[in-house]
Amino acid sequence: MFIPLRDENPTRRFPIVTILLIAANAAIFLYQAFSPLGLAHYVQRMGLIPFEISHFQSAAEGARLSPPLTLLSAMFLHGSLFHLAGNMLFLWIFGNNVEDFLGPLRFGLFYLISGLGASFFQVVLSPNSRVPMIGASGAIAGVLGAYFLLYPGARVLTLVFLWIIPIPAAFVLGLWFVLQVLNVGMGGGVAWFAHIGGFLVGLALVKPLAGRRRRLARSN
Repeated sequence: MFIPLRDENPTRRFPIVTILLIAANAAIFLYQAFSPLGLAHYVQRMGLIPFEISHFQSAAEGARLSPPLTLLSAMFLHGSLFHLAGNMLFLWIFGNNVEDFLGPLRFGLFYLISGLGASFFQVVLSPNSRVPMIGASGAIAGVLGAYFLLYPGARVLTLVFLWIIPIPAAFVLGLWFVLQVLNVGMGGGVAWFAHIGGFLVGLALVKPLAGRRRRLARSN
């Protein structure tokens, strides 16, 4: 068992976008869960199917969102309470500091681009998959990549079996990334390629996106 619980990395401002994203994901999940149509209906109707994106055609019967729209809708759907809770825990631990670095507007843009990049990575490497892909984990993987680059020495209180141990973020997030790579091909209903792609997008995007703002902040 290896579960990050919180970090020891203070922020200067209230993480409004991080909290709004958590609230939006939770509200959408609750709407799905208590809808008489059930979770499966929304997964089938609004989940991202790689085949549809790569082949520009529908891969499922019944009413579905237009495939380009599912690139966005899938980022806010979750298949279970455990799925939601795990994603939101990681977003809460690591999102506030990345938002603090970028500022709220750039962070919101960063989150969406990371999620889209993660989805495209999954589509490119698994173009014939007809299994709906859902979850915020691709976008959150981008947040993890950004945190890994920006705060490698920050301490993350991590549950390791029965002990809570402060571990450098570089190790926690580096291990997370290695596990995603090792699990490729293992199945289990997890979009491993999306996790890898999101992490790499986050690494590549965070500093260029913040560049001018950070230079101005250092000059003041």
